[in-house]
Amino acid sequence: MTTGAPFEIGIFTFGELTRDSTGQPIDARRRVRDVLEWARVADDAGLDVFGVGEHHREDFAVSSPQMVLAAAAAQTERIRLTSSVTVLSSADPVRIFEEFATLDLISGGRAEIMAGRGAYVESLPLFGQSLDRYDEYFDDHLELLLRIREENPLTWTGTTRPPLTAAGVWPRPVQDVLPVWIAVGGTPASVVRAGTLGLPLYFAILGEPARFAPLAELYRRAAAEAGREPGRIGVTSHFYVEETSQGAKNTFFPHYASYIGQNMPRVGRLDRDSFDVWSSPRGALFVGSPAEIIDKILWEHEVLGHTRFLAQVGLGGLPQAETLRSIELLATEVLPAVRAAIGQ
Repeated sequence: MTTGAPFEIGIFTFGELTRDSTGQPIDARRRVRDVLEWARVADDAGLDVFGVGEHHREDFAVSSPQMVLAAAAAQTERIRLTSSVTVLSSADPVRIFEEFATLDLISGGRAEIMAGRGAYVESLPLFGQSLDRYDEYFDDHLELLLRIREENPLTWTGTTRPPLTAAGVWPRPVQDVLPVWIAVGGTPASVVRAGTLGLPLYFAILGEPARFAPLAELYRRAAAEAGREPGRIGVTSHFYVEETSQGAKNTFFPHYASYIGQNMPRVGRLDRDSFDVWSSPRGALFVGSPAEIIDKILWEHEVLGHTRFLAQVGLGGLPQAETLRSIELLATEVLPAVRAAIGQ
Protein backbone atom coordinates (compact mmCIF):
# COMPACT_ATOMS: atom_id res chain seq x y z
CA MET A 1 0.00 0.00 0.00
CA THR A 2 1.33 3.44 -0.89
CA THR A 3 0.09 6.91 0.01
CA GLY A 4 0.91 10.45 -0.99
CA ALA A 5 2.59 11.20 2.33
CA PRO A 6 6.36 10.74 2.57
CA PHE A 7 7.42 7.78 4.67
CA GLU A 8 9.13 9.09 7.79
CA ILE A 9 11.37 7.27 10.24
CA GLY A 10 12.45 8.52 13.63
CA ILE A 11 13.32 7.56 17.18
CA PHE A 12 11.84 8.13 20.61
CA THR A 13 12.49 7.37 24.26
CA PHE A 14 10.85 7.52 27.66
CA GLY A 15 14.21 8.10 29.34
CA GLU A 16 14.13 4.84 31.29
CA LEU A 17 16.51 4.57 34.24
CA THR A 18 17.27 0.86 34.01
CA ARG A 19 20.70 -0.40 35.04
CA ASP A 20 23.64 -0.10 32.66
CA SER A 21 26.00 -2.86 31.52
CA THR A 22 27.96 -2.65 34.80
CA GLY A 23 24.82 -3.17 36.88
CA GLN A 24 24.75 0.41 38.11
CA PRO A 25 21.55 2.49 37.95
CA ILE A 26 21.58 5.16 35.28
CA ASP A 27 21.02 8.50 37.02
CA ALA A 28 18.58 11.04 35.59
CA ARG A 29 21.21 13.64 34.72
CA ARG A 30 23.24 11.15 32.70
CA ARG A 31 20.13 9.82 30.96
CA VAL A 32 18.97 13.28 29.88
CA ARG A 33 22.45 13.97 28.54
CA ASP A 34 22.31 10.70 26.60
CA VAL A 35 18.88 11.55 25.20
CA LEU A 36 20.04 14.91 23.89
CA GLU A 37 22.97 13.21 22.16
CA TRP A 38 20.53 10.80 20.51
CA ALA A 39 18.61 13.80 19.17
CA ARG A 40 21.74 15.41 17.75
CA VAL A 41 22.93 12.20 16.09
CA ALA A 42 19.47 11.49 14.68
CA ASP A 43 19.30 14.99 13.21
CA ASP A 44 22.80 14.84 11.76
CA ALA A 45 22.20 11.39 10.27
CA GLY A 46 18.99 12.45 8.54
CA LEU A 47 16.14 10.93 10.55
CA ASP A 48 12.79 12.68 10.39
CA VAL A 49 11.38 12.66 13.93
CA PHE A 50 12.62 12.69 17.52
CA GLY A 51 10.24 11.99 20.41
CA VAL A 52 10.36 12.05 24.20
CA GLY A 53 7.70 10.53 26.45
CA GLU A 54 6.24 11.52 29.80
CA HIS A 55 6.22 9.58 33.07
CA HIS A 56 5.98 10.61 36.70
CA ARG A 57 7.87 7.73 38.28
CA GLU A 58 11.28 7.26 39.86
CA ASP A 59 12.40 4.87 37.09
CA PHE A 60 12.06 7.48 34.31
CA ALA A 61 14.06 10.66 33.78
CA VAL A 62 11.47 12.70 31.87
CA SER A 63 8.29 14.13 33.34
CA SER A 64 8.18 17.14 30.98
CA PRO A 65 8.83 16.20 27.32
CA GLN A 66 8.46 19.80 26.21
CA MET A 67 11.44 20.84 28.36
CA VAL A 68 13.71 18.15 26.91
CA LEU A 69 12.44 18.83 23.39
CA ALA A 70 13.21 22.54 23.79
CA ALA A 71 16.79 21.64 24.71
CA ALA A 72 16.92 19.34 21.69
CA ALA A 73 15.53 22.12 19.48
CA ALA A 74 18.46 24.34 20.36
CA GLN A 75 20.91 21.59 19.34
CA THR A 76 19.26 20.39 16.11
CA GLU A 77 18.30 21.93 12.79
CA ARG A 78 15.69 19.95 10.86
CA ILE A 79 14.31 16.97 12.78
CA ARG A 80 10.68 17.17 13.92
CA LEU A 81 10.15 17.18 17.69
CA THR A 82 7.24 15.33 19.26
CA SER A 83 6.05 14.27 22.67
CA SER A 84 5.56 10.52 22.87
CA VAL A 85 3.24 10.92 24.66
CA THR A 86 1.78 13.92 26.42
CA VAL A 87 -0.50 12.48 29.12
CA LEU A 88 -3.40 14.77 28.28
CA SER A 89 -5.78 13.41 30.93
CA SER A 90 -3.73 15.01 33.70
CA ALA A 91 -2.53 18.11 31.83
CA ASP A 92 -4.00 21.57 31.44
CA PRO A 93 -4.70 21.95 27.69
CA VAL A 94 -4.13 25.69 27.81
CA ARG A 95 -0.68 25.25 29.30
CA ILE A 96 0.13 22.36 26.93
CA PHE A 97 -0.71 24.50 23.91
CA GLU A 98 1.33 27.43 25.21
CA GLU A 99 4.38 25.24 25.86
CA PHE A 100 4.28 23.45 22.51
CA ALA A 101 3.64 26.71 20.68
CA THR A 102 6.75 28.04 22.42
CA LEU A 103 8.64 24.90 21.36
CA ASP A 104 7.45 25.57 17.82
CA LEU A 105 8.90 29.08 17.99
CA ILE A 106 12.22 27.85 19.38
CA SER A 107 12.50 25.11 16.75
CA GLY A 108 11.31 27.15 13.78
CA GLY A 109 8.13 25.16 13.21
CA ARG A 110 9.14 21.59 14.15
CA ALA A 111 6.90 20.86 17.15
CA GLU A 112 4.21 18.18 17.40
CA ILE A 113 2.00 16.84 20.18
CA MET A 114 1.30 13.14 20.56
CA ALA A 115 -1.63 12.99 22.97
CA GLY A 116 -2.57 9.88 24.91
CA ARG A 117 -3.67 8.45 28.20
CA GLY A 118 -0.25 6.99 28.97
CA ALA A 119 0.71 3.52 30.14
CA TYR A 120 0.49 4.45 33.83
CA VAL A 121 -1.99 6.51 35.84
CA GLU A 122 0.24 7.96 38.56
CA SER A 123 -0.05 11.48 37.15
CA LEU A 124 -3.75 11.87 37.97
CA PRO A 125 -3.57 11.58 41.78
CA LEU A 126 -0.27 13.46 41.69
CA PHE A 127 -2.07 16.46 40.23
CA GLY A 128 -5.16 16.10 42.39
CA GLN A 129 -7.43 14.40 39.88
CA SER A 130 -9.78 11.48 40.34
CA LEU A 131 -9.05 8.16 38.65
CA ASP A 132 -12.82 7.67 38.35
CA ARG A 133 -12.87 10.48 35.77
CA TYR A 134 -9.94 9.18 33.73
CA ASP A 135 -11.80 9.01 30.40
CA GLU A 136 -13.75 12.20 31.05
CA TYR A 137 -10.53 14.16 31.59
CA PHE A 138 -9.05 12.95 28.33
CA ASP A 139 -12.14 13.67 26.23
CA ASP A 140 -12.64 17.11 27.76
CA HIS A 141 -8.98 18.10 27.50
CA LEU A 142 -8.65 16.90 23.92
CA GLU A 143 -11.70 18.90 22.88
CA LEU A 144 -10.28 22.04 24.48
CA LEU A 145 -6.80 21.53 23.02
CA LEU A 146 -8.23 21.26 19.51
CA ARG A 147 -10.42 24.31 20.03
CA ILE A 148 -7.43 26.35 21.20
CA ARG A 149 -5.57 25.24 18.09
CA GLU A 150 -8.37 26.48 15.82
CA GLU A 151 -9.71 29.57 17.61
CA ASN A 152 -8.10 32.54 19.33
CA PRO A 153 -9.67 34.04 21.33
CA LEU A 154 -12.11 31.29 22.27
CA THR A 155 -15.11 30.70 24.47
CA TRP A 156 -15.45 27.17 25.81
CA THR A 157 -17.33 25.24 28.47
CA GLY A 158 -16.45 21.70 29.57
CA THR A 159 -16.89 19.46 32.59
CA THR A 160 -13.41 19.17 34.11
CA ARG A 161 -12.13 22.74 34.41
CA PRO A 162 -13.50 26.31 34.63
CA PRO A 163 -14.94 27.74 31.39
CA LEU A 164 -13.13 30.21 29.17
CA THR A 165 -14.75 33.38 27.87
CA ALA A 166 -13.16 35.29 24.99
CA ALA A 167 -9.81 33.99 26.23
CA GLY A 168 -6.65 34.56 24.24
CA VAL A 169 -4.03 31.82 24.35
CA TRP A 170 -0.50 32.95 23.49
CA PRO A 171 1.94 32.61 21.88
CA ARG A 172 0.74 31.17 18.61
CA PRO A 173 2.99 28.65 16.83
CA VAL A 174 4.98 29.11 13.64
CA GLN A 175 2.98 26.36 11.95
CA ASP A 176 -0.50 27.35 10.81
CA VAL A 177 -1.85 24.22 12.51
CA LEU A 178 0.13 22.68 15.36
CA PRO A 179 0.07 18.91 14.66
CA VAL A 180 -1.78 16.80 17.23
CA TRP A 181 -1.56 13.02 16.92
CA ILE A 182 -3.51 10.50 19.00
CA ALA A 183 -1.60 7.54 20.46
CA VAL A 184 -3.51 4.31 21.13
CA GLY A 185 -2.55 0.89 22.39
CA GLY A 186 -5.28 -0.99 20.56
CA THR A 187 -8.60 0.22 22.00
CA PRO A 188 -11.24 0.40 19.23
CA ALA A 189 -13.04 3.36 20.84
CA SER A 190 -9.82 5.40 20.78
CA VAL A 191 -9.27 4.50 17.13
CA VAL A 192 -12.81 5.60 16.23
CA ARG A 193 -12.34 8.89 18.12
CA ALA A 194 -9.18 9.70 16.15
CA GLY A 195 -10.85 8.86 12.84
CA THR A 196 -13.99 10.83 13.64
CA LEU A 197 -11.88 13.87 14.50
CA GLY A 198 -9.65 13.42 11.45
CA LEU A 199 -6.52 13.31 13.62
CA PRO A 200 -3.40 11.32 12.72
CA LEU A 201 -2.97 8.14 14.73
CA TYR A 202 -0.11 6.21 16.35
CA PHE A 203 -0.29 2.52 17.15
CA ALA A 204 1.99 1.50 20.02
CA ILE A 205 2.64 -2.06 18.84
CA LEU A 206 3.77 -4.46 21.53
CA GLY A 207 1.80 -7.53 20.41
CA GLU A 208 1.45 -9.12 16.97
CA PRO A 209 1.42 -6.31 14.37
CA ALA A 210 -1.12 -8.12 12.17
CA ARG A 211 -3.83 -7.74 14.81
CA PHE A 212 -3.71 -3.96 14.28
CA ALA A 213 -4.81 -4.28 10.63
CA PRO A 214 -8.55 -4.31 11.50
CA LEU A 215 -7.98 -1.27 13.71
CA ALA A 216 -6.33 0.60 10.83
CA GLU A 217 -9.36 -0.16 8.66
CA LEU A 218 -11.70 0.87 11.49
CA TYR A 219 -9.85 4.18 11.72
CA ARG A 220 -10.23 4.88 8.00
CA ARG A 221 -13.89 3.85 8.06
CA ALA A 222 -14.63 6.09 11.05
CA ALA A 223 -13.04 9.04 9.26
CA ALA A 224 -15.04 8.37 6.09
CA GLU A 225 -18.30 8.07 8.03
CA ALA A 226 -17.56 11.42 9.68
CA GLY A 227 -16.95 13.00 6.28
CA ARG A 228 -13.24 13.49 6.96
CA GLU A 229 -10.05 12.51 5.23
CA PRO A 230 -8.24 9.96 7.41
CA GLY A 231 -5.03 11.24 8.89
CA ARG A 232 -1.67 9.53 8.78
CA ILE A 233 -0.91 6.39 10.73
CA GLY A 234 2.30 6.01 12.68
CA VAL A 235 3.73 2.91 14.34
CA THR A 236 6.01 2.75 17.39
CA SER A 237 8.08 -0.31 18.28
CA HIS A 238 11.02 -1.40 20.42
CA PHE A 239 14.18 -1.38 18.31
CA TYR A 240 17.82 -2.23 17.88
CA VAL A 241 19.81 -2.75 14.67
CA GLU A 242 23.37 -3.95 14.10
CA GLU A 243 25.31 -4.93 10.99
CA THR A 244 24.41 -8.63 11.41
CA SER A 245 21.25 -10.30 12.62
CA GLN A 246 22.90 -12.57 15.15
CA GLY A 247 25.13 -9.80 16.42
CA ALA A 248 22.13 -7.54 16.99
CA LYS A 249 20.21 -10.20 18.87
CA ASN A 250 23.16 -11.30 20.98
CA THR A 251 23.96 -7.69 21.93
CA PHE A 252 20.40 -6.63 22.64
CA PHE A 253 18.89 -9.66 24.38
CA PRO A 254 20.36 -9.18 27.90
CA HIS A 255 19.50 -5.48 27.88
CA TYR A 256 16.00 -6.04 26.58
CA ALA A 257 15.34 -8.83 29.08
CA SER A 258 16.45 -6.44 31.82
CA TYR A 259 14.14 -3.75 30.47
CA ILE A 260 11.16 -6.09 30.39
CA GLY A 261 11.90 -7.31 33.90
CA GLN A 262 12.25 -3.82 35.38
CA ASN A 263 9.75 -1.78 33.38
CA MET A 264 7.14 -4.32 32.31
CA PRO A 265 6.88 -6.76 35.23
CA ARG A 266 3.42 -7.89 34.16
CA VAL A 267 5.07 -9.57 31.17
CA GLY A 268 7.31 -11.63 33.44
CA ARG A 269 10.79 -12.96 32.77
CA LEU A 270 11.81 -12.85 29.11
CA ASP A 271 13.82 -15.88 27.99
CA ARG A 272 15.85 -16.14 24.80
CA ASP A 273 13.34 -18.36 22.99
CA SER A 274 10.55 -15.85 23.58
CA PHE A 275 12.85 -13.00 22.54
CA ASP A 276 13.60 -14.79 19.25
CA VAL A 277 9.88 -15.25 18.61
CA TRP A 278 9.18 -11.58 19.31
CA SER A 279 11.96 -10.55 16.90
CA SER A 280 10.89 -12.96 14.14
CA PRO A 281 9.75 -11.53 10.77
CA ARG A 282 6.12 -11.17 11.91
CA GLY A 283 6.84 -10.27 15.54
CA ALA A 284 6.53 -6.84 17.14
CA LEU A 285 10.18 -6.45 18.19
CA PHE A 286 12.41 -4.76 15.60
CA VAL A 287 15.81 -6.32 16.23
CA GLY A 288 18.22 -7.53 13.58
CA SER A 289 20.26 -6.49 10.59
CA PRO A 290 19.32 -3.47 8.44
CA ALA A 291 17.88 -5.82 5.80
CA GLU A 292 15.63 -7.48 8.37
CA ILE A 293 14.43 -4.13 9.72
CA ILE A 294 13.71 -2.91 6.18
CA ASP A 295 11.69 -6.03 5.35
CA LYS A 296 9.65 -5.79 8.55
CA ILE A 297 8.85 -2.09 8.07
CA LEU A 298 7.75 -2.76 4.48
CA TRP A 299 5.61 -5.70 5.57
CA GLU A 300 3.91 -3.59 8.25
CA HIS A 301 3.40 -0.85 5.67
CA GLU A 302 1.54 -3.30 3.44
CA VAL A 303 -0.58 -4.48 6.37
CA LEU A 304 -1.32 -1.12 8.04
CA GLY A 305 -0.65 1.55 5.43
CA HIS A 306 1.36 3.61 7.91
CA THR A 307 3.67 6.40 6.78
CA ARG A 308 5.71 6.94 9.94
CA PHE A 309 7.80 4.52 12.00
CA LEU A 310 9.22 5.53 15.38
CA ALA A 311 11.83 3.26 16.95
CA GLN A 312 12.15 3.20 20.73
CA VAL A 313 15.90 3.24 21.43
CA GLY A 314 18.31 2.88 24.33
CA LEU A 315 16.33 0.22 26.17
CA GLY A 316 17.66 -1.73 29.12
CA GLY A 317 20.80 0.28 29.76
CA LEU A 318 22.21 -0.43 26.29
CA PRO A 319 25.63 1.30 26.12
CA GLN A 320 25.67 4.70 24.46
CA ALA A 321 28.04 3.66 21.67
CA GLU A 322 25.75 0.82 20.57
CA THR A 323 22.67 3.05 20.78
CA LEU A 324 24.29 5.74 18.63
CA ARG A 325 25.46 3.23 16.06
CA SER A 326 21.96 1.78 15.88
CA ILE A 327 20.49 5.25 15.30
CA GLU A 328 22.98 5.91 12.51
CA LEU A 329 22.20 2.60 10.78
CA LEU A 330 18.50 3.35 10.98
CA ALA A 331 19.13 6.66 9.20
CA THR A 332 21.74 5.63 6.64
CA GLU A 333 20.78 2.03 5.79
CA VAL A 334 17.10 1.59 6.64
CA LEU A 335 15.45 4.91 5.82
CA PRO A 336 16.68 5.32 2.22
CA ALA A 337 15.93 1.68 1.40
CA VAL A 338 12.38 1.91 2.75
CA ARG A 339 11.68 5.07 0.78
CA ALA A 340 13.11 3.56 -2.38
CA ALA A 341 11.02 0.42 -1.97
CA ILE A 342 7.74 2.35 -1.71
CA GLY A 343 8.64 4.69 -4.55
CA GLN A 344 9.63 7.86 -2.72
